[in-house]
Amino acid sequence: MRIHRTLLTTLFASITLASQVSAADQAGIVKMQFVFEKAEFPQCHASTIAASKQGLVVAWFGGTREKNADVGIWVSRQVNGTWTDPVEVANGVQHRKPNDGVHRHPCWNPVLFQPDKGPLMLFYKVGPDPRRWWGMLTTSDDGGLRWSTPRRLPEGIDGPVKNKPVQLANGDILCGSSTEYDGWRVHFERTGDLGVTWERVGPVNDGKAISAIQPSFLFTGDDSLLAVGRTRQNRVFQIASDDLGMTWGAMTLGDLPNPNSGTDALTLTDGRHLIVYNHVPGDPKRWGGKRTPLNVALSDDGVNWGAALVLEDEPGEYSYPAVIQSADGQVHITYTWRRQRIKHVVVQPRKLVAKPIVEGQWPR
Repeated sequence: MRIHRTLLTTLFASITLASQVSAADQAGIVKMQFVFEKAEFPQCHASTIAASKQGLVVAWFGGTREKNADVGIWVSRQVNGTWTDPVEVANGVQHRKPNDGVHRHPCWNPVLFQPDKGPLMLFYKVGPDPRRWWGMLTTSDDGGLRWSTPRRLPEGIDGPVKNKPVQLANGDILCGSSTEYDGWRVHFERTGDLGVTWERVGPVNDGKAISAIQPSFLFTGDDSLLAVGRTRQNRVFQIASDDLGMTWGAMTLGDLPNPNSGTDALTLTDGRHLIVYNHVPGDPKRWGGKRTPLNVALSDDGVNWGAALVLEDEPGEYSYPAVIQSADGQVHITYTWRRQRIKHVVVQPRKLVAKPIVEGQWPR
């Protein structure tokens, strides 16, 4: 029996390694690596990545498991090409009373953002669940080594709920946000002073015809934006603005499938658009929210997409991607790897070629 188990373990490791090698061999992939191999927490999720003035920084939430009170926000920095050991930089401790222990809520969905001027920003949420959480903000002047005392965002402002904001030409930071307490509804928040004061637009959908959360932004020309993201309707949503997010049109469903799982997207410096998502067509009720494979698609207009990469396609959960493009032109993607680790993938976008996706099926 011991030999049998050893053979199975070796076979599984070989299959996993072969899958990783196959993924890394795809044109455009420069590097695939884990941010950490071991950590103090058993589970992690919802990573975010930013290129600070001192280098790449990744954050995520980690603890016993999602929704447990011990879940905090953890950070790792890339120093000389190596990721530092994870450090907890925020938690949900609310107050301490004599003989009453510690009152603590779980933390959720960190979002890193490096504005053109000013410190690295780390948004996150605290609360018992997504229907009752609130937004928090802490900042770092040294690329994520030290952080300010976290402060709560104003009432009714959640901050970017999962995906990175964008900074507009006038300096405003535009955040894609959403709520889940009255249906899944998207809204947008804007700050012109690095998070001191805020304006909110929306919600822009009723949460009934389309239940949508967690938007990302694409720049589609002049003052035009397209927001895309997660739904309960089996497809990625899209909604457009012609005035840089002040007003928005009607929300519709795009062609890409969505198994009720987070996505992230951006507009590349060459004008193309890139999205990272789980390409799982069909009704999620039939397969219980499957979150594999994890895919990268490209588009010239943000509406019509072509297949570019398969990051993961083994059994397990590969989800909640975050994506940025650094100053050297490379694309950096992080995502949840089986709720055990955070994976980092470096992509050279000029080597990516989009292939047609026919009837929702990924080309092989």
